[in-house]
Amino acid sequence: MTKNYKELLHHIRAFVFDIDGVLTDGKFQVAPDGSPIRNLNSKDGYAMQLAIKKGFIVAAISGGHCEGVKKRLRALGMTDIYMSASHKMDSWKDLLAVYEHQGLKPENILYMGDDIPDYHLLLEAGVGAAPANAAPEIRSIAQYVSPRDGGDGCVRDVIEQTLKLQDNWMLDEDFAW
Repeated sequence: MTKNYKELLHHIRAFVFDIDGVLTDGKFQVAPDGSPIRNLNSKDGYAMQLAIKKGFIVAAISGGHCEGVKKRLRALGMTDIYMSASHKMDSWKDLLAVYEHQGLKPENILYMGDDIPDYHLLLEAGVGAAPANAAPEIRSIAQYVSPRDGGDGCVRDVIEQTLKLQDNWMLDEDFAW
């Protein structure tokens, strides 16, 4: 019998996200020098840094490349950022190898992606998740489809659900104003 995704969230120790279409809305402007400018959601950022503070692994695997996004993710505490990943499965295997000594296995990972390059990673992950506006092929295999679109809180949605289920959602110092 297949478990529902909420039951699987108890085993999650890592979150891996696609960037374009998940951490962003998939749209970008082009600066005069030709570099892409993407928008990130501050609530997604809060959830990612909280998960990192709580000891979760938070990583990104993207076929695209944007130094501005990389800098922002590093500022949130993310250390595992795979960009220009033409074969995302290679980056996935590398990430698993990096954390092998901690016993990280695919069933401990929630992966969220929105398009065809994410297909196999969603199948590999313990929980495959997608934003509401993901491609139909991705929504059809995801164990969880967020009611939020990419770049509009879908990352916060899955992190918050997981941390709440594991009694890790809030820090005491969050209220020490």
